[in-house]
Amino acid sequence: MQKNTKPCYYGDYLHLDRILSAQLPQSAVYGNEAHDETLFIIVHQVYELWFKQILHELKSVMEIFANEQVLDQQLTGVVHKLKRVISIQQLLNQQIGVLETMTPQDFMSFRDYLVPASGFQSIQFKMLEIGLGLKSEFRIDFDKDSFYNRLNERDREFLQALEKLPSLFERVEAWLERMPFLEFGDFSFWQLYQQVTGTMLQEDEATVRSIDGMPEQERTLQLNEIERTRAKFDALLNGAQYAELQQQGSFRLSQKAMLSALFISLYQEEPVFNLPFQVLQCLTEIDENLTIWRYKHAMMVQRMLGTKIGTGGSSGHDYLKRTTEKNRIFTDLFHMATFLVPKASLPQLPTSVRRQLGFYFAGQE
Repeated sequence: MQKNTKPCYYGDYLHLDRILSAQLPQSAVYGNEAHDETLFIIVHQVYELWFKQILHELKSVMEIFANEQVLDQQLTGVVHKLKRVISIQQLLNQQIGVLETMTPQDFMSFRDYLVPASGFQSIQFKMLEIGLGLKSEFRIDFDKDSFYNRLNERDREFLQALEKLPSLFERVEAWLERMPFLEFGDFSFWQLYQQVTGTMLQEDEATVRSIDGMPEQERTLQLNEIERTRAKFDALLNGAQYAELQQQGSFRLSQKAMLSALFISLYQEEPVFNLPFQVLQCLTEIDENLTIWRYKHAMMVQRMLGTKIGTGGSSGHDYLKRTTEKNRIFTDLFHMATFLVPKASLPQLPTSVRRQLGFYFAGQE
């Protein structure tokens, strides 16, 4: 049934007169218009539109995680929205290929008219990074010094205020800390887990020591890596050791949140963990897609500029490459695989605990 009282016209609804007249090449202001500048403008305008949609989805997700209790019905919506973000990211990553149809010389025909504008000044992208959890303290050193230097005062104050608000990382961390699955009464799950992982690492060490023909230097490297992994396993259940590794940057999640995320991952097939596990997987994929975007962007810049500096004054490709490696958010979820054990080796949960992990537990909330 029609609900509007006035006819809705396609072009008016989408404001196409404003959108399609918003491509104003700078090269045309100074002389002959560079043909590929229109492509450059449209690609970046489309990026900004998709950034707006991603921020729209994440705002809704953040509002849910801001509650003291997050219900299963709400997690269904969270997963749906996060998967939509992932689909948009995949589209954004493919869009770089459209930009790469432009040759370096095509880009050079208008690049110098854009100084000092650059991607540094994409406020929505910075909102996305900060909203996800990439605040100034977690950025590479260059970003810490120059993140706000290229912005006008209004945008700088807006983003600095945003940094003071809880990010999605912080909201999810608090949600994981509230998970009621770390205490099991008389059942000492974590003690059994420690025994299982200790045995697993001993077997890994024995395997490395038994390989004939392995160069001693390589054997030493592998044994040292096993020892570092053993230290991380030990730290999981030791508050002081965990805090020390957290200070060193080995962990970002709190110990309690990390243990909850690990338990969810270990027993992901239990009914009550199905949706929480999907949330963690979505967050991992969002971080991965953001990293892929950074990498593809860095490769594109190297292809277009070589070793030239960026229009915003950064070191171009070198800067972007470092952000790919360092400006990550949910790295703890990537490292979760370190602490997983084969399903056959998982400690058997008592009936009373398994009952809590079924739909019965959700019904008692």
